[in-house]
Amino acid sequence: MTGRTRLILLLLCHASTNAQRTAAFPLDEPIDATGHASATALGGAFSSMRAIVCSPARRALETAAAAGLTARPEPALRDCDYGRWAGGKLTDIARGEPAAVEQWLTDPEAAPHGGESIAALLRRVAEWMDDDALVGPALAITHASVIRAAVVHAIGASANAFWRIDASPLSAVELRRNERRWSFHASRPPPRTFEERELASSRCG
Repeated sequence: MTGRTRLILLLLCHASTNAQRTAAFPLDEPIDATGHASATALGGAFSSMRAIVCSPARRALETAAAAGLTARPEPALRDCDYGRWAGGKLTDIARGEPAAVEQWLTDPEAAPHGGESIAALLRRVAEWMDDDALVGPALAITHASVIRAAVVHAIGASANAFWRIDASPLSAVELRRNERRWSFHASRPPPRTFEERELASSRCG
């Protein structure tokens, strides 16, 4: 039997950017026109959240603004630091530094780009999730890398599971914490209100 739910956390990936469309490591770029329109369409979907936080990156802040949300920047939700690879296309970097890219993809502790390793990202996100300061239901607008790390922590997976998790623009993942542990709940298009999401969940048996 699971314990009583203490926190419901909905993680929302920021809207699309040109870097995502070209498979490039991000800089602090804005969301694109398609992403802005899609985020605007979410207006009112998260109106009953008690806390709304977001990455301090421009693309996360613009996603919140387009959706009509007032979000508090949270440094722990920032994207992974890709060091000198930031702004470059993965295909170009893999062509020029194949051994470095292979190391980065297979060794969570490696940071051949001079930035943040996947293991360090996992630790950062886990520490934030386990901090009791957040009051739910809460919405966190962040990056695919952070969502991957959050799911890894929630289900107690190994660091190697990081690359088996995907998060497309404006996709949502729901995590819940009780007295003992985190759990992952199936993501779905966000209903208009949190109460509607709870009702839909109860109907799924």
